[in-house]
Amino acid sequence: MGDMLALGFAGFLGLLKILLMALAAFGLADAAFRREGAFRAADKQNKVFWLIILGISLVVSYLFSILAILPVAAAVASIVYLVDVRPALKQVSGGGRGWGRRGGGSSSDGPYGPYNGGR
Repeated sequence: MGDMLALGFAGFLGLLKILLMALAAFGLADAAFRREGAFRAADKQNKVFWLIILGISLVVSYLFSILAILPVAAAVASIVYLVDVRPALKQVSGGGRGWGRRGGGSSSDGPYGPYNGGR
C-alpha cells in the first residue's frame, strides 16, 4: 500500500514538473515573438530581461526537483509573465492579434462584415 502511494505521489510530482516546464516554455515562446517596442510601451522590463528570466525558469524547472525552492521561484516568474506582462503586451500590441488570429474589426463583426442588427 505504501509503495502505491509513493508511486502515485511521484507521478503527481512528475506531472506538476511537466506543467511548470510547459508554462515556462510557453512564456518563453510568447516573449520571443513579441516586439521589443511593446515591452517599452507597456512599461514592463525589456524583452531580453524576460527572455533570460523565462529561459532560466525553463532550465531550473527541468533540472531541479519540484520540492526545491528554485522551481517554485521559476514558477512564480512564469506566472508573473503570463498574468501580468503578457496581457499588458497584448493590450499595447492591439488586443488579440498574434498567433495566427485575424486582426482588426469589432467584436460584433461576422464572417462577411459587421452585424448591424438587421437594418
